[in-house]
Amino acid sequence: MPSEPRFTFAPPATVFVPVVGQDTLFPVHRIYCVGRNYEEHAKEMGFTGREPPFFFLKPADAIVVAETDQTATIDYPRQTSNLHHEIELVVAIGTGGRNIQAADAHKHIFGYAVGLDMTRRDLQNDMKKQGRPWCIGKAFDQSAPIGPITPAAQAGDIARADIWVQVNGVDRQRSNISKLIWNIAETIEHLSAAWDLQPGDLIYTGTPEGVAAVKTGDVMDGGVSGLTPIHVEVVAA
Repeated sequence: MPSEPRFTFAPPATVFVPVVGQDTLFPVHRIYCVGRNYEEHAKEMGFTGREPPFFFLKPADAIVVAETDQTATIDYPRQTSNLHHEIELVVAIGTGGRNIQAADAHKHIFGYAVGLDMTRRDLQNDMKKQGRPWCIGKAFDQSAPIGPITPAAQAGDIARADIWVQVNGVDRQRSNISKLIWNIAETIEHLSAAWDLQPGDLIYTGTPEGVAAVKTGDVMDGGVSGLTPIHVEVVAA
């Protein structure tokens, strides 16, 4: 029998998200994010048209779980003075695969959740100007708040669901999932052509127009029709 592995230090704990109506937990493998996937948001960022989809990643431990009926907290991050909210529908992959066709994409989806792609916009913009990767603007600690995952069969007509976020009770972003430039199935097709999708992958599918800054003390209330809403407060580090 092989001996048990000996680690130089305790390995990190598995990152997981609760599942609505179940006592099981969804272990997170990778976080993929789709850039500029709503036309009006693309315009407000200075772009137009249906460009080919592009992706960036966040580390799994950027997850902050916003439990049902509770307010999660995230620290105002270092090195920024322009922290933006981006409300998103999150797709949870239950069955992996490569080169998945859009017509088969639904077979690979475990469920859906509400998420926030928090962005250090000033750092992201600085990296863009220099033609450098903008991981520092997107892939920082606590940059991926998420609510519980609703199994796909219980999520209703997600492709036509409303999506919104309010800050301190005032609307900031409000749109509909039907306005995605690349819909959920098309996104999975494109993504799985570049990476082998794995069970546990999360796909943040893009944000509608209305992104804006938040400050310490602000509370973000986000939702997608049919899914558990999230409540996230920004606190001093």
